[in-house]
Amino acid sequence: MHIPDGYLSPATAGTLYALMIPFWYTASRKLRRLLSGRTVPVMALVSAFCFVIQMINIPLPGGTTGHAVGASLAAIVLSPWPAVMAVSIALVIQALFFADGGITTIGANCFNMAVAQVFVAGFLYNLFSRNTTTPRAKGIAAAAAGYISLNVAAFLAGLELGIQPSIAHGPDGTPLYAPYPLSVAIPAMMVGHLIAGVAEAVVAGMSVAYLHSTMPELLQVRTVADPPLPLLWSRLRILWLVLGFLVIVTPLGLLAPGTAWGEWNSGQLRDLGLGFVPEGMQRLEGLWSGLLAGYSLPGTGENTGYVLSAVAGVLLILVVFGILTALGRRAGEPNPRATETQ
Repeated sequence: MHIPDGYLSPATAGTLYALMIPFWYTASRKLRRLLSGRTVPVMALVSAFCFVIQMINIPLPGGTTGHAVGASLAAIVLSPWPAVMAVSIALVIQALFFADGGITTIGANCFNMAVAQVFVAGFLYNLFSRNTTTPRAKGIAAAAAGYISLNVAAFLAGLELGIQPSIAHGPDGTPLYAPYPLSVAIPAMMVGHLIAGVAEAVVAGMSVAYLHSTMPELLQVRTVADPPLPLLWSRLRILWLVLGFLVIVTPLGLLAPGTAWGEWNSGQLRDLGLGFVPEGMQRLEGLWSGLLAGYSLPGTGENTGYVLSAVAGVLLILVVFGILTALGRRAGEPNPRATETQ
């Protein structure tokens, strides 16, 4: 579901960037108080979890792959606005450092997974769990919200890809960017994610059931005006250990053959028998090459490089949240000059 460079026209990519700006702005405004409190460890953990879980690919019909996103869990644990920021940070780091998703399509990928999936999951979880009290019932509600929300995000990605042949083509009608029309793109995205959605449902359902049993305060409905969560790093130790285990087993994602639908490079597209490579795709492909593109590290084996990439991604997320926390604290400090003049 990570749309690469060259698949969306500049008009589509630019529109989705513009659409994301008010969401990022609002999320950052709402997070100013939370980022200076003890909620930061939870946000960092959830963002890192989203990053790692997306590295574990599962095989899908037709030789493609898919994965859970973790955005539904983020929405349930953090509430939607903090989740927008947590998931966006994971997606931006994936694009910048690992070339997973394009630079020009960060807006599109964030809109699909960090906005649409997050808000749909948050709404559905609140709806489905309204009259439930047991961990099992909460987990079932989270699983249903995760499954549906992932498929909403997949539908939007298919829609964005599928409109390209109609809105961006040469004089002879040849597509300049994503080559498959809506009649192909939407079914292809949906069939795969109706299966991949099971992974999202399992992740969200099991996690929420566990958290409801052990740390129910994480799942309480909160607003920015509420006090920061009374959680310290030590309280979350078991969850960080689980994340560490997931980092170690990320090479399982390498066992899934093929490439996710709509994420092929030009060579793979030729091998599919398309007969041509869209002009815009050729121009934008390789626009940005991450330092650890493909989650690989020069001089290491495939599995080792994959694990080290996961470690690097988690560390980068911690650095970003550390910087945001420092900025949040500085913004919250009173101005000494203003105080002196009063």
